[in-house]
Amino acid sequence: MKCWIATLLLVTLILGSAFLESTEATYPSFCDSKCGERCSKAGLKKRCIKYCGICCAACNCVPSGTYGNKSECPCYRDKLNSKGKSKCP
Repeated sequence: MKCWIATLLLVTLILGSAFLESTEATYPSFCDSKCGERCSKAGLKKRCIKYCGICCAACNCVPSGTYGNKSECPCYRDKLNSKGKSKCP
Protein backbone atom coordinates (compact mmCIF):
# COMPACT_ATOMS: atom_id res chain seq x y z
CA MET A 1 0.00 0.00 0.00
CA LYS A 2 2.82 2.44 0.88
CA CYS A 3 4.53 1.72 -2.43
CA TRP A 4 1.33 2.54 -4.34
CA ILE A 5 0.93 5.88 -2.53
CA ALA A 6 4.58 6.78 -3.14
CA THR A 7 4.21 5.95 -6.84
CA LEU A 8 1.05 8.05 -7.12
CA LEU A 9 2.78 10.96 -5.40
CA LEU A 10 5.79 10.71 -7.72
CA VAL A 11 3.61 10.63 -10.85
CA THR A 12 1.65 13.65 -9.60
CA LEU A 13 4.84 15.63 -9.01
CA ILE A 14 6.20 14.79 -12.46
CA LEU A 15 2.98 15.74 -14.23
CA GLY A 16 2.65 18.91 -12.16
CA SER A 17 6.16 20.08 -12.99
CA ALA A 18 5.63 19.37 -16.70
CA PHE A 19 2.45 21.47 -16.61
CA LEU A 20 4.21 24.37 -14.86
CA GLU A 21 7.07 24.34 -17.36
CA SER A 22 4.66 24.51 -20.30
CA THR A 23 2.69 27.45 -18.84
CA GLU A 24 5.82 29.38 -17.90
CA ALA A 25 7.09 29.04 -21.45
CA THR A 26 4.08 30.90 -22.87
CA TYR A 27 4.53 34.09 -20.85
CA PRO A 28 8.12 34.86 -21.88
CA SER A 29 7.29 34.45 -25.56
CA PHE A 30 4.24 36.72 -25.12
CA CYS A 31 6.30 39.31 -23.27
CA ASP A 32 9.24 39.01 -25.68
CA SER A 33 7.10 39.69 -28.72
CA LYS A 34 5.10 42.51 -27.11
CA CYS A 35 8.19 44.18 -25.61
CA GLY A 36 10.08 43.80 -28.88
CA GLU A 37 7.31 45.72 -30.59
CA ARG A 38 7.05 48.28 -27.75
CA CYS A 39 10.80 48.93 -27.71
CA SER A 40 11.41 48.81 -31.47
CA LYS A 41 12.12 52.55 -31.68
CA ALA A 42 13.85 52.97 -28.31
CA GLY A 43 17.33 54.44 -28.18
CA LEU A 44 18.45 51.95 -25.51
CA LYS A 45 16.70 48.78 -26.70
CA LYS A 46 18.29 46.34 -24.23
CA ARG A 47 17.31 48.50 -21.28
CA CYS A 48 13.80 49.08 -22.66
CA ILE A 49 13.24 45.38 -23.26
CA LYS A 50 14.57 44.52 -19.77
CA TYR A 51 12.17 46.84 -17.95
CA CYS A 52 9.29 46.09 -20.29
CA GLY A 53 9.81 42.38 -19.59
CA ILE A 54 9.76 42.96 -15.83
CA CYS A 55 6.54 44.96 -16.11
CA CYS A 56 4.96 42.48 -18.53
CA ALA A 57 5.69 39.54 -16.22
CA ALA A 58 4.12 41.37 -13.28
CA CYS A 59 1.12 42.80 -15.15
CA ASN A 60 0.54 40.24 -17.95
CA CYS A 61 0.01 43.06 -20.43
CA VAL A 62 1.93 45.59 -22.50
CA PRO A 63 0.32 48.71 -24.02
CA SER A 64 0.14 48.83 -27.81
CA GLY A 65 2.42 51.01 -29.87
CA THR A 66 5.94 52.19 -29.23
CA TYR A 67 5.07 55.02 -26.84
CA GLY A 68 2.11 56.11 -24.73
CA ASN A 69 -1.19 54.20 -24.58
CA LYS A 70 -0.41 53.25 -20.97
CA SER A 71 -4.08 53.66 -20.05
CA GLU A 72 -4.66 50.29 -21.78
CA CYS A 73 -2.78 48.60 -18.92
CA PRO A 74 -3.19 50.35 -15.53
CA CYS A 75 -0.80 47.98 -13.72
CA TYR A 76 1.90 48.72 -16.29
CA ARG A 77 1.19 52.47 -16.05
CA ASP A 78 1.25 52.60 -12.23
CA LYS A 79 4.56 50.77 -11.62
CA LEU A 80 7.10 53.26 -10.24
CA ASN A 81 10.85 53.03 -9.68
CA SER A 82 12.59 54.09 -6.47
CA LYS A 83 12.74 57.70 -7.70
CA GLY A 84 8.97 57.86 -8.21
CA LYS A 85 9.10 57.81 -12.01
CA SER A 86 7.47 55.30 -14.30
CA LYS A 87 9.32 51.99 -14.26
CA CYS A 88 7.77 50.68 -17.45
CA PRO A 89 8.72 52.06 -20.87
